[in-house]
Amino acid sequence: METDRSASADSYRSRIITAAARLLAESGREAVSTRAVSAAAGVQAPTIYRLFGDKQGLLDAVAAHGFAAYLDEKTDLTPSGDPVEDLRAGWDLHIGFGLANPALYALMYGEPRPDATPPAALAAAQVLAAHIHRIAEVGRLRVDEERAAQLVHAVGGGTVLMLIATPEDRRDLTASDLAREAVIAAIITDAPAPAEPGPAGAAVALRAVLPQTSALSANERSLLTEWLDRIARC
Repeated sequence: METDRSASADSYRSRIITAAARLLAESGREAVSTRAVSAAAGVQAPTIYRLFGDKQGLLDAVAAHGFAAYLDEKTDLTPSGDPVEDLRAGWDLHIGFGLANPALYALMYGEPRPDATPPAALAAAQVLAAHIHRIAEVGRLRVDEERAAQLVHAVGGGTVLMLIATPEDRRDLTASDLAREAVIAAIITDAPAPAEPGPAGAAVALRAVLPQTSALSANERSLLTEWLDRIARC
């Protein structure tokens, strides 16, 4: 009986998310009202509240579903031999995703919520962090990983929102290329070593590969990580 109820809930959840995503794509966020979604999904409004808590919970579920589907269908996340080129490819995919799904993108990034980051945005951040970490592992990151990810996220997100807000016949996609290369120049060195020898670059590289060693205890690793982060930010 429990299995039947669970399957029924999953079926309702899928129908509701599909209906809400369709309304979002066709008419924007304002069209995703509880009444409209319940009518489109063929369910009663209380079902939506029972499964998602409130309208924001439904919107978060729609954003997470849309982003997950995009990754599954459109994005090849298999790393290549060049992590910097992977970052470029990830940037371009991110821009393309935003322009192809403007309402969904605005839902994910248009209204920052520091106290409750949408699950879809967290998933995107994890993908970006993986790209940045691979660059750090080969010694080509000139700033610490967190700062690099923040810069890529800020400039990339701003670029997408700017392009979305620009009429399609006036969009200049070269602005994305220029922004991408400016960020890469700011966070990445030209060779697998700090561009200018110094402790900060060495700390970034060592911090990236520290999990690969078993020579330190957990406490020692934690302390060394703290020191390296402090040096990298100098």
